[in-house]
Amino acid sequence: MIHPERIEHLNSKPPRTGRHVLYWMQASQRASWNHALELAIEQANQRGVPLLAAFALTEAYPEANARHYAFMLEGLSETQAALARRGVRLVVRRGEPAEVVAALAEGAALVVTDAGYTAVQKQWRRAAAAAVACRMTQVETDVIVPVAVASDHREYAARTIRPKLRRHLDACLQPLAERTLRRDSLDLAVEGLDLADPAAVLAGLNVDRSVGPVTSHYRGGPAEAQRRLRAFVAGDLKRYHTHRGDPGVDVQSHLSPYLHFGQISPLQIALEVRDSGRRGVPEEAREVFLEELIVRRELCINYVHTTPNCASWRALPAWARATLEARRTDRRPAVYTTRQLEAAETADPYWNAAMREMVHTGIMHNTLRMYWGKKVLEWTRSPAAAFRRLLAMDNRWFLDGRDPLSYANVAWCFGLHDRPWAPRPIFGTVRTMTAAGLERKYDMAAYIRRIDAMVNGRREAP
Repeated sequence: MIHPERIEHLNSKPPRTGRHVLYWMQASQRASWNHALELAIEQANQRGVPLLAAFALTEAYPEANARHYAFMLEGLSETQAALARRGVRLVVRRGEPAEVVAALAEGAALVVTDAGYTAVQKQWRRAAAAAVACRMTQVETDVIVPVAVASDHREYAARTIRPKLRRHLDACLQPLAERTLRRDSLDLAVEGLDLADPAAVLAGLNVDRSVGPVTSHYRGGPAEAQRRLRAFVAGDLKRYHTHRGDPGVDVQSHLSPYLHFGQISPLQIALEVRDSGRRGVPEEAREVFLEELIVRRELCINYVHTTPNCASWRALPAWARATLEARRTDRRPAVYTTRQLEAAETADPYWNAAMREMVHTGIMHNTLRMYWGKKVLEWTRSPAAAFRRLLAMDNRWFLDGRDPLSYANVAWCFGLHDRPWAPRPIFGTVRTMTAAGLERKYDMAAYIRRIDAMVNGRREAP
């Protein structure tokens, strides 16, 4: 069963008699564990028509570059083939989403799509829903608890959203059965791109190439996401509760880019982690990971969903902006240009190692992500300028940049989802992070050695 709470009609137009049902794939770029796809199959079967899938390949996604497009195309190439095995043709066309969807929806009984939470994703869905001549239905499949079910307002912190999410977990943590499509669409005469060679497709796109792919470290695609999930559950998950914060050890799932592009379902991850106790994974390890996957991740999605200006300094809590502005004239220990930062040319070896990890792999250890952000605030003359700079670098270099988690975690560096702490220079009452604090907790020399080896090609990324 697909819970009705996941389903929302995006326009008031009725379904109609049509030649096919159209599934517009945008955020959830996978052929399994996908509620939107399964609902689309149900609708096609009920009407006795084929299901056609569509993907709009726009070259104008805000702040996206060749790194992001390469990872996405690697995944879409695999998903195109996986959908074909299920009898669904995935038609990929270059163009603006609303135009592509409207063209492929001609003659469709209805359109089914997945859900997106950023401003651009919502705008695309509004435009497409207005452009098509039939009903458009959205199905949430990239969260455990649908956002409107979890909360109807912007939550203050993890402690306020946690009990609301837990209230719905028994109902939402349910496996998703795959439907069998009765009429395939493989022979429909519809023009689209063949993604068998994603590198060739990328070469033909007019996109920013100043940041290159990182396929040698992180290859896109559901198969690689599944491999990483299996390896994590069988291995490092057992010590996640004790070692997850240590950058030198790197006990992480490395699934964030795959979640960002919808190449793996958070529901599948949650169920496999929950059930890993049968294989000897300690309860505390499972609970800690699920807290991050569900509570922390969906808190970030709540923030972006309820905060249209989440990319703006003005979206930060008033107390945080006030205390940072009050300390604006405090002397900085150093002030660096963006070029110096991106070249990892600071006096801080830990920060430099984190920046090198980010530039060379598109990923950074979670503990260092927070430290990385706090230091940019410390090294920039204005807190508002630091916020803009940090968000721009995050979106530029990270594979999972431009994500609800990116917007929320950058804002966390400036006080979002946190409380006031003891006052400090530059930060006021916003939480700080220091090199000495890292050294007390972790073997930071081991982290630097690990990044040096990775960047110099002596060891593959996990």
